[in-house]
Amino acid sequence: MSFNSINTNVGAMIALQSLNAINRDLSDTLRHIATGLAISSPKDNPAVWAIAQNQRSESHALDAVRASLQRGQSITDVALAAGETVTDLLTQMKEKMLAASDTSLDTASRKALNDDYLSLKRQIDRTVGNADFNGINLISSGNTGQVRALANADASDTIDVDHVDLSTTGAALSGMRADLLGAPISAAEIKAMSGAIQNVTSALSSLGTRSYALETHMGFIDKLQDTLDASVGRLVDADMAKEATKLQALQIKQQLAIKSLSIANSAPSYLLKLFGG
Repeated sequence: MSFNSINTNVGAMIALQSLNAINRDLSDTLRHIATGLAISSPKDNPAVWAIAQNQRSESHALDAVRASLQRGQSITDVALAAGETVTDLLTQMKEKMLAASDTSLDTASRKALNDDYLSLKRQIDRTVGNADFNGINLISSGNTGQVRALANADASDTIDVDHVDLSTTGAALSGMRADLLGAPISAAEIKAMSGAIQNVTSALSSLGTRSYALETHMGFIDKLQDTLDASVGRLVDADMAKEATKLQALQIKQQLAIKSLSIANSAPSYLLKLFGG
């Protein structure tokens, strides 16, 4: 092929190919800078993009796990706060019972102690009845209300917190004297009250253990999510310092390619001089 042709300008073709390649690289670099991503679509790197998408999906799924754990923590914390109140109320009831066991008390004093005792008893049921969060009560009368918090992204594992009845009709407070009137208060009844306090503290200890499990797993999920996000970043994030340097180099190469194309396009005009033009 002749290099002195006015039909085929090989130099211009080469210069144009070079300019097009530079423009493509410049476009990619500008996209990397604009998005902050070196790999933003499957065409950039299909395998790495697929891996990153799967990890992103896992990280987003952990948001639901975190929400479930947080809800479980709130439910359990409300139950613990109410349970502590129940313990305090039972301690006061025991105090009233001990005072009423004094056989030298007159009727009016015993009745006053009984009124306080019954008021404290009603307050226990009021407390446990209102210890709900998001419609779930772990210590109410009956056996409904429990926590099944998600522990992983595929819902194959849960952290469970079971219901315990801390009302005055529940098993934990069974054997507690109905009132302080009537028959003299026996040592066995006072012991039964101590047993009720122990039952409540034992139930609260179990709730505290489960609450700590929720809190600990929450910390792990936070770390796992951060690790996944960091791993995705290592796969697809652009090195902005590198991209900035590359941008400057490409802009210079683009200017040189445009200049080369201009020179190549003007080359055929020099042939006119051969004809005396």
